Amino acid sequence: MKKITNFIEKQSFGVCSALGDRLGFSSSSIRLSFVYASFFTFGSPIVLYFALAFWMNVRRAMRRQRSTVWDL
Repeated sequence: MKKITNFIEKQSFGVCSALGDRLGFSSSSIRLSFVYASFFTFGSPIVLYFALAFWMNVRRAMRRQRSTVWDL
């Protein structure tokens, strides 16, 4: 089960695990919250999820591009 969860998390941008690490919650509870909120609000948290995934990819690209302050 852990292998399947890791595979899905890597394929789905890692938003739930990043939020869980940052906020101190388990990623599975955040994932369930996204699913429940999506059903109750007709999918609007999906927009938030993709915005967070985009922001995480932008930050990752910026960190990869400049490794130190002196590389400006």
